[in-house]
Amino acid sequence: MLILTGMVSSCKESLDVKNPNQPSSEAMKTESGLISFGLGVYVSGFKNIKFYDGVPGYFWSGAIGNHELMGDVIGTDIANIFINQIGCPDQVTLDDGSVLLNPNSPNKQIEFIRITANVNSTGYQNSTYYEWGYMYNLNNACNTILANVDAITYTGNADVKKGLLKAWAHWWKGYAYSRIGSMYYAGLIVDASNGENLNGTNGKYVTKEAMITEANRNLDEASRILGTLTEGDDYTTTMQGLIPSFNRVGKGGVLTPAMWQRNIATMKARNILVNTKVSEMSAAKWAEIKTLTDNGIRATDFVFTGRTNTNGDFLAPTTGSVSAKTAGTSTYKITERLIQDFKAGDQRFTNNFKQRASTYIGEVARGNAFFTRWELIDRGSVPGDSKVIQFANQTAGGYELFLAGSYEENALMQAEALIYTGNIEGGLALIDAVRIAQGASLAATVGKGLTLAEAKEELRRERRIGLLFRALSFYDARRWGVIENGRTGVVALSRAGIVSTNATIKYNYLDYWDVPDNEITYNAPTEGSAAVKNPK
Repeated sequence: MLILTGMVSSCKESLDVKNPNQPSSEAMKTESGLISFGLGVYVSGFKNIKFYDGVPGYFWSGAIGNHELMGDVIGTDIANIFINQIGCPDQVTLDDGSVLLNPNSPNKQIEFIRITANVNSTGYQNSTYYEWGYMYNLNNACNTILANVDAITYTGNADVKKGLLKAWAHWWKGYAYSRIGSMYYAGLIVDASNGENLNGTNGKYVTKEAMITEANRNLDEASRILGTLTEGDDYTTTMQGLIPSFNRVGKGGVLTPAMWQRNIATMKARNILVNTKVSEMSAAKWAEIKTLTDNGIRATDFVFTGRTNTNGDFLAPTTGSVSAKTAGTSTYKITERLIQDFKAGDQRFTNNFKQRASTYIGEVARGNAFFTRWELIDRGSVPGDSKVIQFANQTAGGYELFLAGSYEENALMQAEALIYTGNIEGGLALIDAVRIAQGASLAATVGKGLTLAEAKEELRRERRIGLLFRALSFYDARRWGVIENGRTGVVALSRAGIVSTNATIKYNYLDYWDVPDNEITYNAPTEGSAAVKNPK
């Protein structure tokens, strides 16, 4: 497996990468060393893969950029690691009947991925590799923690410290497997670390469904352990050792065991929702989502967040996230389809977006849907206004990145379950609550007699806006059938900048990516493995 593990030691304000290949065996034998290594998941899981292209960036700007490109909230004509082709629809039909075809060669995303991008000879230009590589890097770090946690002598309450480290490892393993199972057609269940086994992997590929099952098993184990822990100085100190201080700001902080369990419930609800087409959701699945979100993240809970710092130890202020790479005139461009989803009077639009001085057309030979009149404002039109959410802030520590679940996501999943099972008013109340929390200043939808179709439309809009840049847009487009069936009645521009308001886009994106060829070449499937290539 192509994994590069990170070893870090920390001070309160930075993550200092010391060894990008193997953890120090001596460090693993001490309490402080293992906690420091646990802190390092922020680097090993989201930053520390060598040779990644600097234009898209690391995990939260590059790998997640693929999600937001295919979710059609951003676009780009930047060709580095083929990101323009990852987010290029098959065709755009404008109001006058003219058709803009994908100008790339081969000129369909699925064909391009298989012929050009996802081949081992492409090496580190394979944009489909990075989410896989990062998540198995993260998984390996967790395996290293679990391999060493029981052999250490602890000060203070050993049971609490040992339990916390185990919960930490199982939480992030569950997270990594959730992302693999939600993006790739197959995956690997790997419980050996590089420290135990020089291969650190196996060739037994399992289905994406089995990956989600294993993800949930790890999440459940983390929750079980948390249920046995008591709060106190040892709990707090250990958590502070695992979460860097610059991530313990705003909604980020020292989660209590109960808060953490609610974060787990939200993640499990996500695993069901994003991996099931709406048309295939059963009453039992809606009921399970309802139960999980009932026990999910509350508005006052701490969650897992990321922040920038001056050194860019975890996230660099101007390049570390999709948001940072979109603000102003940067790598990514805001799409016309995102802007049209805002309702009139939404202060989140007013405070975060403005019309560009001139329409952006860019390199027309590289795509057909990134042309735009809009840009994302760094720090909003009223910097420091805490009443309205900021979608971008390029100052050190300014942008709050949600690494996993959030109150808004939990509320909107619960709203969707209610709406689809007949409680339209209950679902709308939750949509209204999210808009209030983000300072949208929109009129309430409750009590207006909205039909089922109208309630679904409110939900669709709110997930795209209220969960912007949280790596959910592609999942939603996939489960709603948008990448398969296209989208009608959209705003799109011609290559001359002429605005169409009733255009049609056919995306035809691969719904689950094939296992990266970089992996298969060096770790061939063994007998009995699941298929590693999506039949689509």
